[in-house]
Amino acid sequence: MAETYDPLDFEFEDSIPTSPVAKKKKKLIDLDDLLEDYQKEQKKINEKKSKRTKIRKVSEGEDEFDDATEARLAECVDKCEKEAQTFTICINQVGGDDAMPVWCIQVFGDQKIFPQQEYPDEKSCVLLQSFINHELNSLVELNIEEGEKFLEGLLADGWLLNLVYTCGSVERSIATWIFNLMLYSSNKTLVTAACDFWCTILNTKDKADLSNIKIDWLPRYLDFRRALENYGFLLSSPPTSSSDVDMVHSEVEELLCIIVSFFLDRQLLGLSVILYECMLSTLNFFRYEEWHDSCDKIATSLANRSPRDINCLRVVESIVGVDTRSKQLRSSVAFQFLVVILDEKVSDAEETLRLLISINVKEKNCDLFKIYICLNLAENWLFLDLSLKENKSVQRLWGIFLQNCACGITINDSRSYASNVRKMHLFLPSTTLTFVTLVFKMTYKNQIKCTGSLYSIISSSRNSHVIILQVHALECSKS
Repeated sequence: MAETYDPLDFEFEDSIPTSPVAKKKKKLIDLDDLLEDYQKEQKKINEKKSKRTKIRKVSEGEDEFDDATEARLAECVDKCEKEAQTFTICINQVGGDDAMPVWCIQVFGDQKIFPQQEYPDEKSCVLLQSFINHELNSLVELNIEEGEKFLEGLLADGWLLNLVYTCGSVERSIATWIFNLMLYSSNKTLVTAACDFWCTILNTKDKADLSNIKIDWLPRYLDFRRALENYGFLLSSPPTSSSDVDMVHSEVEELLCIIVSFFLDRQLLGLSVILYECMLSTLNFFRYEEWHDSCDKIATSLANRSPRDINCLRVVESIVGVDTRSKQLRSSVAFQFLVVILDEKVSDAEETLRLLISINVKEKNCDLFKIYICLNLAENWLFLDLSLKENKSVQRLWGIFLQNCACGITINDSRSYASNVRKMHLFLPSTTLTFVTLVFKMTYKNQIKCTGSLYSIISSSRNSHVIILQVHALECSKS
């Protein structure tokens, strides 16, 4: 039997009322509305244009202001630079130090054609034959017929030096070949090997097994001189004829002059230490009784071959050392340069100083650069000569010359090197001065009363209120 279902409660509920959808009515747009919209848009556009115009005018005004400001600033900077340059020129003319010229001369010029290498004859060379006939060669089987390559290989690998150790001698042909190879070879390896060979052979102090080696040939001065000429050395002096003993001394003197002249070339500054060692070795060659005469000859030769300008000071300064001979040579070279520059025949120290005193530094045509060089040379000459340092007459004349340089050139002197000469005496060693230099710093409140014999007022400075006085006897008290 079929079941009957009663209706549910929600089926009896009223249905939800729905509102009818309102239909949109299309609005009609007439010409007035279009005209109004057009005017609004046009007004917005005009406002934007107006704003842009104002912004452009403001920016252009700012640019014009910036350009004007920049122009005024640039004009002010140019004016300041011109004033600074003018001020600098005035300062340099009044009291500035002139730039010293740079020392340098070319020691070597154009090279000549180097001599061709002459290789020793393998068949006549006892050293090589002993090596070939050795029983070890049967194992190595070196080919001596290769000639040049064979010898160069022995030298570069160190076998040639070992052969010298074994045989105890260096033949003339081997020695000259290695020496010329050291001087003229373009192969750096062979040059280094040849140099090491000679350094080892000649250095017999530390190795006892080398003291018995017989050397059939040693390089002479003429060989070094010929090598310098081939390399274009420009400062050679003409050879002199003398006895064998005098020839040896003159050759060593000439060799020392050549070594010193190398210090004048800036391209050889890297060899300064080696050149200094060579100079000391050459100085020690002379005996005690020979040194005085040789020192004068070396100084005269250096003064005659070197330029008489700032380079002569470089020659003097290159002779450094604390040993007695170095000091004597430096003093003698400075004196000979002084004599050559003064271009007068002088016999002693007092006559030289009187000649310096006679120079009137106040004259406008006075060469103050020459005076500056003479001051430096005289200082080296007097300070390093012990006999002159204790000579009161010489020291008195030296003090007068310093006084002339200090008092004769005022602080307003605009001549070249005037300030350099005026200030030079302040840096000289106090042991070379006869008169006492006292410096007093003054202020507006303090006064200095000086009693005694006032010698001279050298210079004064208003800014620092410094007065430099030279006096014989001075007593000071403040009030």
